[in-house]
Amino acid sequence: MLSIIAAIDRRRGIGYQNKLLFWLPNDLKRFKALTTGHTILMGRRTFESLPKGALPNRHNVVLSSNPALEFPGAERFASLDEALAHCTTDEQVFIIGGASLYSQAMPLADELCLTEIDAEAPQADAFFPEIDPNVWVEKERVPHSKDEKHPYDYAFVTYRRS
Repeated sequence: MLSIIAAIDRRRGIGYQNKLLFWLPNDLKRFKALTTGHTILMGRRTFESLPKGALPNRHNVVLSSNPALEFPGAERFASLDEALAHCTTDEQVFIIGGASLYSQAMPLADELCLTEIDAEAPQADAFFPEIDPNVWVEKERVPHSKDEKHPYDYAFVTYRRS
């Protein structure tokens, strides 16, 4: 199963200067709950954005065409196809970013696990691909209202390939 996981704003913004657009503790908890014990696949810049490097209790895989680069605690592959070829058929793989990897993975993914934030970030330089309603069907939506730790309304939304 190949899943894509991301937090997106109303314009599908996902980041600015290699940082998340929003800090939503419940989104981070959901990310951890869904990905722990599974494979997470990311681009080099996403790996570099992780504050403590490789995420614990997950098989970290980084895509980089530069064979000289090393990613402590993670495997490196030159392409998405190469990385996926090293995964077993019963392995749950989560694509965790960035924008170009999301675009590459969309035609291959089985599901999208999105946090849709009801706001527009003031600045965004990385965006999630368009979600084609002819390809993706919303299977679950769990809305959450803003509160003292979450400055915006948001929803956890799962889409599956139709």
